[in-house]
Amino acid sequence: MSREITWSTRALKEWVDILNYWTKRNKSYAYSIKLDRLVKEKFDLISKSPEIGKATDFPVVRIKFIQDYQVYYRIQSDHIEILAIWDTRRDPKKFKL
Repeated sequence: MSREITWSTRALKEWVDILNYWTKRNKSYAYSIKLDRLVKEKFDLISKSPEIGKATDFPVVRIKFIQDYQVYYRIQSDHIEILAIWDTRRDPKKFKL
């Protein structure tokens, strides 16, 4: 059974910023659309198999690696909440969950 995927305000802002960055950098929406589709496909897998991500120090939080991005999500009884999306090419000292 699939669980609904919800986004935290933070994760949604991070994702929009990432897509906007690639659109500006490439002067095209093509890569952003491709990346968005890829992430949504992975979210579909997560919704069906929440334990697919790597466990963290927090019992209900897991990480799914998607290309150069780490997606942090929390497993709830009735849904999965996307908490943060981090570009692994950025300075890790700037990331706080």
